[in-house]
Amino acid sequence: MHVAELWRFPVKSMAGEPLGQAEVRPDGIVGDRVAYVIGAHGRIVTARTRPRLLGHGATLGMDGEPQVDGRPWRAPEVERDVVAAVGVGARLVLADGLERFDVLPLLVATDGAIRVLGADGRRLRPNIVIGGVSGLAERTWEGARLRIGDVVIGVQDLRQRCIMTTFDPDTLEQDTGVLHRINREFGGRVALNCYVVRPGTIAVGDLVELTRLA
Repeated sequence: MHVAELWRFPVKSMAGEPLGQAEVRPDGIVGDRVAYVIGAHGRIVTARTRPRLLGHGATLGMDGEPQVDGRPWRAPEVERDVVAAVGVGARLVLADGLERFDVLPLLVATDGAIRVLGADGRRLRPNIVIGGVSGLAERTWEGARLRIGDVVIGVQDLRQRCIMTTFDPDTLEQDTGVLHRINREFGGRVALNCYVVRPGTIAVGDLVELTRLA
């Protein structure tokens, strides 16, 4: 098995950026979900209720600050786009804790499960895609560990999927059949909630070793 893809999502619920390598710390990939949208009510807003957020691409600038569609996250144009996607009073803020993650700091998907699902793997919004996996083998990995060079990642459990999987990453066209199939054939869960046991740097092409704990 090997690392087939690496993804970072500098702004929660916006499109992410592919990486050739990534620094993995205890709180996940450096630069991942370092900003999110707050609504007028003062709570985090995601694409579950405001899917237009998915139509904006977030990257990390050379200064370590998030950018939205190539513009600094504080730019007035970005503020207008966020309000248009979410509503009056919405704004981008920098994250300062683990509240920016839905479950755990890493989401790991496998090429085998993506093939069986038959949908664009970007719908799952993984940080790491592991290649060379047979079918639905990931469903037996709960409680195991993944070693990638010096980095060790713990596998907690399968991820419960939501309506965000129904939106095409490029067109935002909705296909509710994707989530219906995940619920019907996968018990509603695809890809793996993971945590960092040993930090370090990983890269596309690195070998991945699965270790089952006694």
